Amino acid sequence: MSTSRFEVYVLGVGDTFSELHRSSALLLVCDGFHLGIDCPDMYRGALRAASERSGRSLQLSDVDTMLITHVHGDHMNGLEGVGFYKRFIDQRRLTLVSSDEVRGSIWEHRLHASMGSLWNGHEHREMGFDSYFEHVRLDWDGGIDVGPFRIQARRTIHHVPTSALLIEAAGRKLGYSSDTAFDPDLLEFLGAADVIVHETSFGPAHTPYASLAALPAELRGRMRLIHYDDSFDVASSAIAPLREGEVFTV
Repeated sequence: MSTSRFEVYVLGVGDTFSELHRSSALLLVCDGFHLGIDCPDMYRGALRAASERSGRSLQLSDVDTMLITHVHGDHMNGLEGVGFYKRFIDQRRLTLVSSDEVRGSIWEHRLHASMGSLWNGHEHREMGFDSYFEHVRLDWDGGIDVGPFRIQARRTIHHVPTSALLIEAAGRKLGYSSDTAFDPDLLEFLGAADVIVHETSFGPAHTPYASLAALPAELRGRMRLIHYDDSFDVASSAIAPLREGEVFTV
């Protein structure tokens, strides 16, 4: 097990409708290994903004592994640009970590139309998922190792198959709810973490703030909020909200 620091960079905290914040995304760093959690629009811009706010240098060339929790656009719309960047600029494939359900739909239903054909100056070349990505299967029933990270996944209550995560490195654990309705069983799964990043938003497939605010104080003390809407009262929240550009050590 690594003894290095396990750092989390907050690239975005907003929901899909936000005009104030970037869409929710995290970047995990340990032993020099960078693991992106979800990939919103203008991903390089998100890295640059987080670099400027945190005073740390974050470059897309360092991010060779991306975990996509589900196929909603605010969590994966940047993947086309990142995939092209890796192929044409870095000249290597992006390692894409996801559930079988995400792998089964992300190419045919989301990326094929824009990435499935390339003009080489003389002719069109047909491209496939494997032209851009190397897939690592995120198992619902067991853990996987990705670089220095040990990752366990659990399906959430959401519109589409979505992975909540329990991620361990450097002897510490981070829990991430991704998008989910309020789910006590999921909270029990995430409760093993030293820090829990939990969403809050409107709608039956998201978690009301009031449900989280009613949790025991010890659990709330380990929790940080993400995916909140523009009207969310950050200043009066009983649970610490994450801020874009924030860096914390698990």
